[in-house]
Amino acid sequence: MQATKNGICWRLFLFFCVLLGSSSQDFGGQTQFICTSVPKDMDICAATLQNSVPGEDLKTTVMQLRETVLQQKETIMNQKETIRELTSKLARCESQSGAEPGDARPGGRRKEAGTKNTMGDVSRGPADTLSQLSQTLQSLKQRLENLEQFSRSNNSVQANSLKDLLQSKIDDLEKQVLSRVNSIEEGKPGLRNETEQRGRVESTLTSLHQRITDLEKGQRENRPLDKFQLTFPLRTNYMYAKVKKSLPEMYALTVCMWLKSNASPGVGTPFSYAVPGQANELVLIEWGNNPMEILINDKVAKLPFLINDGKWHHICVTWTTRDGVWEAFQDGVKRGSGENLAPYHPIKPQGLLILGQEQDTLGGGFDATQAFVGDLANFHIWDRKLSVGEIYNLATCSSKAQVGNVFAWMETSLDIYGGASKWTFEACRQLN
Repeated sequence: MQATKNGICWRLFLFFCVLLGSSSQDFGGQTQFICTSVPKDMDICAATLQNSVPGEDLKTTVMQLRETVLQQKETIMNQKETIRELTSKLARCESQSGAEPGDARPGGRRKEAGTKNTMGDVSRGPADTLSQLSQTLQSLKQRLENLEQFSRSNNSVQANSLKDLLQSKIDDLEKQVLSRVNSIEEGKPGLRNETEQRGRVESTLTSLHQRITDLEKGQRENRPLDKFQLTFPLRTNYMYAKVKKSLPEMYALTVCMWLKSNASPGVGTPFSYAVPGQANELVLIEWGNNPMEILINDKVAKLPFLINDGKWHHICVTWTTRDGVWEAFQDGVKRGSGENLAPYHPIKPQGLLILGQEQDTLGGGFDATQAFVGDLANFHIWDRKLSVGEIYNLATCSSKAQVGNVFAWMETSLDIYGGASKWTFEACRQLN
């Protein structure tokens, strides 16, 4: 019986020795392994219990070991989760790197944030590029004709020489356009450098715009400050004009202007007014294949305007906060009306009024695909609803036509950016 008891005690003793020894190896030596010599005839269990750690300490040690094992298990699970997450991200990166750059974008009136073009000009194919260059060249020629009339009336030798130089530059550009047309028709390999060629041509056009603008500055002293137009020749996110003062709070309004554009699809954004917390406080936009719209506090009304025929058109929109009633006039004739456009919401003050770009944030967030392309003049805003007769006087260039009491069209009221240019404009002379 004594031998059996000693055998059991030896087994228990060895079990605890193995347990404590392995714990010391696996968990950083937080426990100790102690062996004590025992006389041959002595009760091994009694000797073991007498010389081992107390029972309470042994329990604490076991609990510490258990806690350490659980912590190790939790660490392993976290590491597995991290590995899965990194593997998923790597798979997404690999799939995106293999995607084609020309993937389709979602449609609709307003683009999702992920589809925004923030890098300047809209990417164009060869046909679109040639069309844009052709329109720009026509605009430059028209401005040169203006300079010719001015120089003839003032007998300016310097103006004539500069005009001849600019005409020569335009002729060179026309030759480049013709050469590119031939390249398209013949399918020459040179089209691979189409992007670089377009960049060089548009750089030259920008330089020409600037030089013509410098020439036109000499005419300002010879014309009234309201006889001018803004020209936005290209669809970019950097050409625009900023009105120097903000709008007041308004419970009614009328906004009128002259526009000329043949841009397609959509003429873009003639103007946008943003306030803190609301980028679409007051916006006029024709984007994509949608009709022209007016937005007030981000609420939308579709307008029955058709103006992208390359001719000058006079448009007016009236609105009152009471019931959100609005009316739309083109060339002095009422074309449509409606209600429930932001009813009982006054136009807020302390914002920024931008011509030629749509604001996604206050004073910025411009998107080239929503930019206005064409000419804009005689932009006026009133804090009341104009009568049908008053709008007709504006559209027919009557001497009785009024100017805006909130914003009146004056060169000194605007700051111009990005190559948008100003030159002489008189609505009645252009129409005749």
